[in-house]
Amino acid sequence: MTLKEHVIKEIVLRVIKSQDYRIEIVNLINAEFLQFAIDFFKRIVAAKLNSETITIDWYKDAFMNEDLPPEEIAINSGLNKKTISNMYRSATKQIVIEASNEHFESLYNSIQALVENEQEVDLILTIKFQGVSVDLNVSESLIVINTLAVKRAALRGGLWSTAGKRAEKIIMLALCRLYQVDPQYYNAEHFVKNRLLDFDREIDFYLKNGQNEYRCEVKLMGQGNPESADAIIARGSSLFVADTLSQQNKNQCEQLGICWVACRDKEGYKRFKLALEKFGIPYTDYQGNLCDDLPIILNEIM
Repeated sequence: MTLKEHVIKEIVLRVIKSQDYRIEIVNLINAEFLQFAIDFFKRIVAAKLNSETITIDWYKDAFMNEDLPPEEIAINSGLNKKTISNMYRSATKQIVIEASNEHFESLYNSIQALVENEQEVDLILTIKFQGVSVDLNVSESLIVINTLAVKRAALRGGLWSTAGKRAEKIIMLALCRLYQVDPQYYNAEHFVKNRLLDFDREIDFYLKNGQNEYRCEVKLMGQGNPESADAIIARGSSLFVADTLSQQNKNQCEQLGICWVACRDKEGYKRFKLALEKFGIPYTDYQGNLCDDLPIILNEIM
């Protein structure tokens, strides 16, 4: 099991056990960022030592080389690929290269102006690796610090989104396994967009009974995100599974005839059987021990 798969498993375990799952994603962000920082520093030492110039060109030659993947070029310039895509409505490699070079020049000029205005501040970043050390001046140090900040922000946005999304379907599968729902009563197939339709929205999961299909939405949102619940409720879902739901969200679901499960409520997962009863789906009431049963179920699913 990979590190990310382990994190997904821990997220699902915590969600169904009414525990906060966010620390797992934070730990993953920390692990990936720290590994990136170490690898980045190693490359800086090599690039600085191999440089024949004393200007900032060594950084551009090593870290914005067109042979690098576009994601790396963007990060090293102080941007991320998603930002470039939003700015230019495209993220082809050529656009990424052009945008990155333009932004790097602007960033460097801003840093130079700051250094000239703050001459009383002296910053030297020393990196040592295998007995060899290099010193970065103020401008170089600020560029490196900015790159690390951008990388952490990119990791944070990407991992929160992908980890939550990957966990959602597994949560539904785990609930079905806990209540021994036969696979004929649900559909967890990978979503494929129908390009013949003008509008085709991804559905996390379907419960079904004969010809009747019931859309299930899963959202690992926290407190203070009522708009997320509003958007999902408006999609015509039959079941809404969330980490946290306000009383207003619950009332809104009930008024609309939507079954809901708020996993952070005490034993909140047990409301899942109310949806099964409403949809006429056979199940066996769960009376076991989550700490014993869930890890086994998740190992089988994943």
